[in-house]
Amino acid sequence: MRHQQLATEVGEALARAEISLATAESCTGGAIAAAITDIAGCSGWFERGFVTYSNESKMAMLGVPQELLAQHGAVSEPVARAMAEGALQHSLADISVAVTGIAGPDGGSAEKPVGTVWFAWARRDGGTDTHCQCLAGDRDGVRSGAIEVALRGLLARLPGARS
Repeated sequence: MRHQQLATEVGEALARAEISLATAESCTGGAIAAAITDIAGCSGWFERGFVTYSNESKMAMLGVPQELLAQHGAVSEPVARAMAEGALQHSLADISVAVTGIAGPDGGSAEKPVGTVWFAWARRDGGTDTHCQCLAGDRDGVRSGAIEVALRGLLARLPGARS
């Protein structure tokens, strides 16, 4: 329930704008969708969520090209962008958020240390924004931080949002 206030603000902004949301999550494992669906009335603005942890699921469910995954890796700007855009292509939503990262404790490298998370927000009416952040903490801390960044990013991109 830590992210309840942010999720509530996202829901209120989506409802005011009369638009719906889809999520595409890797390292957060559906936790963004869970935070959203904890809010009563979310069926009015939450369209669907994709949990695409494996590369195969990113390709099958979101249409992420295998070439992007092979060339850039799952934790990259091009893959986050493709996930967000794929969530729109495979849903009825108006806006999407995608998250892919390395939550740890293993899996990091010098180029992509544990805590590296790529975010993307796509709008059906055009435009995709991306952002990379290296989040501190253990696995739970990285995942929690990613949920917060994703929700705050949605708020920043929604008309009439208060935050």
